[in-house]
Amino acid sequence: MTEQTPRRLRYAMVGGGQGAFIGAVHRHAIALDGLAELAAGALSSMPERALASGQALGLPAAHNHASWQALLEAELKRPAEERVDAVVVVTPTDSHFPIAQAFASAGFNVVCDKPLVHTPEQAEALVATVARTGVVFAVTYNYTGYPMIRQAREMVRSGELGAIRKVVVEYNQGWLATALETTGNKQAGWRTDPARSGIAGALGDIGSHAENLVATVTGLEIEELVADLGSLVPGRALDDDAGMLLRFRNGARGVLVASQINAGKENDLRLRVSGERGTLEWRQEEPNSLVHYQQDGPATILTRGSPWLCEAARRGTRLPPGHPEAFIEAFANVYRGAFADILARREGGRADPIDADYPRVSDGARGVRFIACAVASSRARRWQRLDAGERRDEQRTASPDAA
Repeated sequence: MTEQTPRRLRYAMVGGGQGAFIGAVHRHAIALDGLAELAAGALSSMPERALASGQALGLPAAHNHASWQALLEAELKRPAEERVDAVVVVTPTDSHFPIAQAFASAGFNVVCDKPLVHTPEQAEALVATVARTGVVFAVTYNYTGYPMIRQAREMVRSGELGAIRKVVVEYNQGWLATALETTGNKQAGWRTDPARSGIAGALGDIGSHAENLVATVTGLEIEELVADLGSLVPGRALDDDAGMLLRFRNGARGVLVASQINAGKENDLRLRVSGERGTLEWRQEEPNSLVHYQQDGPATILTRGSPWLCEAARRGTRLPPGHPEAFIEAFANVYRGAFADILARREGGRADPIDADYPRVSDGARGVRFIACAVASSRARRWQRLDAGERRDEQRTASPDAA
């Protein structure tokens, strides 16, 4: 008898249809490893556009829905073995909570874009739902998928730098240096609208990435921060520039900058981590290298694909050294980790931690608390302690069945 080839996972997508940027990025990233296929969708909040988007992507009429509610209802009517294995949520932030909560409560694995939700209370509710249902819940902080970020994480966590003393993270963009939202630009429109984006603009959009990058690489917990948020383009309702000082629980200090009004800048995300014995530097626009400055030795440039990198970095690489990998591949690594977890649980087991390497619902919840803390600090113009809710998240997700 020939061994049966396991079927590919099936996923549904909510949002990401015609006119959306990020939906196509997610679909391309998922397709890269051939582990899953688009099987259903509700690809827009506008019914006609949702149906047209699904038709353009080749979805059968029975799996192409005008709303996420219709998608959920249809999937629940199918036999369990015929349902989608995961639901990918790529809508504006204001709809993340009702969609993710509904699908996770119904037992569907969820992959959700960031920031996770609008409020810490919503984040806590999602964490509780995931703990109760045992579903996989991934949050697409895609920069964690870069191989050299995983290499930096291993070097920091293994003590190669010594105790961490200083962390500086910057995310500088220039695409909102003018009032782009007044021109009909869809992406600028919802990101600068408090009703859709929540209490934060640049802080939520790219500052959340910066916070997650620090937490991922260093493992440090922010104890308190003081933030200065500003709307520097006249008439803009939400911050387009954010800067803050950080104090970590281990005594280290940090600086975080998230700004979208740096005219001419593209996606200049950069991280510097300094310990007792050395410093690491990484830039998203040159993601295939990591610079290691040593206190008692020469600076070393580590490159993606090299055989001496850690296993997590090597597994995150698809091409030989010298062939650049970047944004789509990093997204794909996050998905590969989430899918490995889904597949392992489907067989009643647990995936190897290196295989199931992806940001969890607890990471998303911590990011929401970070945003709320920074906004409160800026409004009060004082240092603000960060809610230690991440410890409650860890307790809730300690169960083998929790994400």
